[in-house]
Amino acid sequence: MTDNVQSIDRSYGLGSLAERNKVLRNTYWLLALSLVPTVLGAWLGVATGITRSLGGGMGLIVFLGGAFGFMYAIEKTKNSAAGVPVLLGFTFFMGLMLSRMIAMVLGFKNGPDLIMTAFGGTAGVFFVMASLSSVIKRDLSGMGKWLFVGAIALMIGGIINVFVGSSAGMMAISVLAIGIFSAYMLYDLKQIVDGGETNYISATLALYLDIINVFQSLLALLGIFGGERD
Repeated sequence: MTDNVQSIDRSYGLGSLAERNKVLRNTYWLLALSLVPTVLGAWLGVATGITRSLGGGMGLIVFLGGAFGFMYAIEKTKNSAAGVPVLLGFTFFMGLMLSRMIAMVLGFKNGPDLIMTAFGGTAGVFFVMASLSSVIKRDLSGMGKWLFVGAIALMIGGIINVFVGSSAGMMAISVLAIGIFSAYMLYDLKQIVDGGETNYISATLALYLDIINVFQSLLALLGIFGGERD
């Protein structure tokens, strides 16, 4: 009887581990795929300039309305065949919204180098957090509420700074965003590794938001400190 129970426990553990690995693998594939619409959206935005006029309050309304609308739709469709296309539509939208900052950075003589540096830095952060998530045994679920409070405070600060237009405020927000969303990256990866997140579309959305926030914050800092005028 004891042997049978132990056999069942081992089978359940192996099945659970296989399921977590499957979610992690699918998340990584979808995350990589999601970068394609992001690049296309950013390229279209830069090439056409359609987001150039979206500054101040209007840009904020379009961004928040579009982002929260897409995230609501992703949540509603994450268990259906429509989930992946909706997520990719969201990443295209985010690329469009990011194109305004990218166009500004490309205005610098070393603009392409700054973008590649920001991309490389973001990839480095992701690699470190992915590595940590696989070796840390401690349960990090308690981090979630504190990170959420930090993200909300960051969003409020960012909204205020849209109207204030302070460079010092932008620098402070960018530095805090890199710290908070790097930690969020570790938290979200650990949720998948520990089996706390079992839907790969939700997992991809969480990691994508972490990555895009770290990238644009790095890009903002590099533009402020390293941008070279002609």
